[in-house]
Amino acid sequence: MNSDRVLIYDTTLRDGTQGEGISFSVTDKLLITEKLDQFGIDYIEGGWPGSNPRDMAYFREARKLKLEHARVAAFGSTRRSGITAEKDGQLKLLLEAETPVVTIFGKSWLLHVTEVLRTTPEENLAMIEDSVRLLKNHDREVVYDAEHFFDGHADDADYAIATLEAAVRGGADFLVLCDTNGGRLVGEITAATATVCARFPDTKLGVHCHNDSGLGVAVSLAGVEAGAVMIQGTMNGFGERIGNANLTSILPNLYLKMGRTGASQPHLAGLRELSLFVDELANLRPDPKAPFVGQSAFTHKGGAHADATKKVRHSYEHIDPGAVGNRQRVLVSDMAGRSSLFLKARELGIELERDSSQTKEIIAQLKQLEFEGYEFEAADGSLHLLLARLLNKYNPHFEFEGYRVIVEKRGPDAPPMAEATVKIRINGEASYTVAESSGPVGALDHALRLGLEKVYPQITDLKLMDYKVRILDSRRGADAPTRVLIESGDGARLWGTVGVSPNLIEASWQAILDSVEYKLLRGEERAARPPRKPG
Repeated sequence: MNSDRVLIYDTTLRDGTQGEGISFSVTDKLLITEKLDQFGIDYIEGGWPGSNPRDMAYFREARKLKLEHARVAAFGSTRRSGITAEKDGQLKLLLEAETPVVTIFGKSWLLHVTEVLRTTPEENLAMIEDSVRLLKNHDREVVYDAEHFFDGHADDADYAIATLEAAVRGGADFLVLCDTNGGRLVGEITAATATVCARFPDTKLGVHCHNDSGLGVAVSLAGVEAGAVMIQGTMNGFGERIGNANLTSILPNLYLKMGRTGASQPHLAGLRELSLFVDELANLRPDPKAPFVGQSAFTHKGGAHADATKKVRHSYEHIDPGAVGNRQRVLVSDMAGRSSLFLKARELGIELERDSSQTKEIIAQLKQLEFEGYEFEAADGSLHLLLARLLNKYNPHFEFEGYRVIVEKRGPDAPPMAEATVKIRINGEASYTVAESSGPVGALDHALRLGLEKVYPQITDLKLMDYKVRILDSRRGADAPTRVLIESGDGARLWGTVGVSPNLIEASWQAILDSVEYKLLRGEERAARPPRKPG
């Protein structure tokens, strides 16, 4: 094996699902398996046969997948104390999963041997060796996870090494050193891994680390520097407690910073897409602050930073964002200067003269609006509309004349209902629409759509994805100004809009109007672009 090549073992579908709030259906797990295979992941740990019906169903269906590269692994433990490996029901289920790879864990720390398993050190060694040998006798590639290895090595190094020797005698293909509690520091991982590499020069080593100390990525990379050739981790760092070592951070560090190679290296530009895909199936909002793949990973807010980045990109960006499928973003706020606004306008596709008096006036107006409570960092849609209006590049698609909202509750046990009436004018023709919903914001949104969809059917795929309310001055109680941020999407892209008012309904209405107008404006702008020339 090339010494620069690192194998990637993904345990999102097993260890990742032990994280709080993480659950995948069988279909989800199969879709993720295919996606990971396409990305070039080497090993995909699908679950623990026998632990639940869902994992059993997954392994049955996974056998039907036409994977191009990845090898699926079933996960389990060594045999129970006091019986033979051949009679252990759990090992039998691992074989019945019919995966080409089986990963089993055994105890490396005497504390667990004597206090958790309640067996003798000698029996624990036999359990490891017997279990590995049984799986090898059935032609499986065996990955042996030495659970709590680094804690065990710190407590009794000789015994921890003896457990690895037992796995090697049984025929293990990989020895994986686990920082199961996630508490070890980089230097400890480096030293212990180097010791094991020297002791087992003919056996391939891996590391499996958790993030309880916030070092999951760092200690995993340290393991590779010390000689490991496999890293186990999860997409987006899913996992029990704080989570596992995050592969979306490990992979770009391996390939772009450490000069290592791997099967997923050619697919690295798809990393952000893969991260979002896994979050979507987990029904979790992506972490905007995630290194490399987060929305904010290459976002610049300070004017000096934005100006420097425009001149020399790597002055404030440690890699090219496109290398991981991300992009540079510039935020316009009360910290903004001309460079920030110029870069942001370019990002939004709006031509702006950097040094014009008009640009200076726009900056002044933006800062005034933010002083009043508007925030455009998460509201690209509203900012786009504002710039278009200030530059006289915007023609409203309809005229707003008024709305009315009624909220009523009929009886103590009846749910409240809201009714909204919206009056607009399209091409000079008046439109009155009425809609109901469980709340006033939903009723306003539905009523506006009813009035627009006949003329603008392209808004039918627009959905309000998220709704956030922020009280801007709590000292004023119920009369405090309120900021509403709405996230909308149409299946192809997401955008944010903002509204501010002492009246929550009015603030919401402003954000709804901007959301719809932005959707219509973007459609016009795309239609007006000249077609790309072939080649």
